[in-house]
Amino acid sequence: MTWFEASTRSEAVVTAEREAVWDVLVDPAAIADMTPLVRTIDVAGDHWRWQLQKVPGLGVSLAPSFTVRLELDEPHRIAFVHDPPAGERERAGVDGEYLLAEHAQGTHLAIDLGARVDLPLSRLARPAVTATMRRVIDSMGAGFSRALLERLGAEQVEES
Repeated sequence: MTWFEASTRSEAVVTAEREAVWDVLVDPAAIADMTPLVRTIDVAGDHWRWQLQKVPGLGVSLAPSFTVRLELDEPHRIAFVHDPPAGERERAGVDGEYLLAEHAQGTHLAIDLGARVDLPLSRLARPAVTATMRRVIDSMGAGFSRALLERLGAEQVEES
């Protein structure tokens, strides 16, 4: 088994109040609904367990699940840290954060996340697997962004 990793960072200004953006980002049902490939998110306290659909293109059949602990600093920061239940080994994990700031046109939103997955592949497959992971993450991010804007009734604007 070999761990493979990919990450992404994006920033945008959305024409919605920070409180509205925050409310959507801490709603697991909304996040699951807006994020491509996410089947469900189950919540137990400050822990969210994500169950994904089969992820395409990794060369193996994989429908990963992982648990994150949320760390909230309302209304500025939502961090999520991979934190599987005691004694449980997860073959996938995600860490990252949403940063929200007031902006003249709404809310400046920065998203930073890193994903990793343990696959039964050789380290020699790293370039191909990492490239595939980046494409999947980018596709999920684009779908999430569109759905977030639609849910908020907002638009993305250029920073001024």
